[in-house]
Amino acid sequence: MMHVTVISPERGVFDGAADAVVAPAFDGQVGILPGHAPFMTLLGKGVLTVQVGGGGSGSNRFEVAGGFLQVVGDAVRVVADQVQTL
Repeated sequence: MMHVTVISPERGVFDGAADAVVAPAFDGQVGILPGHAPFMTLLGKGVLTVQVGGGGSGSNRFEVAGGFLQVVGDAVRVVADQVQTL
């Protein structure tokens, strides 16, 4: 399990445990699983998926544009310029 935080300049959108994160990096999709190496990337425009249940049964989806994603330990932080819940 990882702790995932998704925020925009206006508000916090998601803060909780997750099994996986798939994000639109500026140069393509990036997948994050528990135990991922420390990592940071710029976000592009696309769909951010936070999987909270096994098999994708409990996914939260957000449209994001700009910002960054950071992985440190089992914490994933997404700070997006724009976020919309899908």
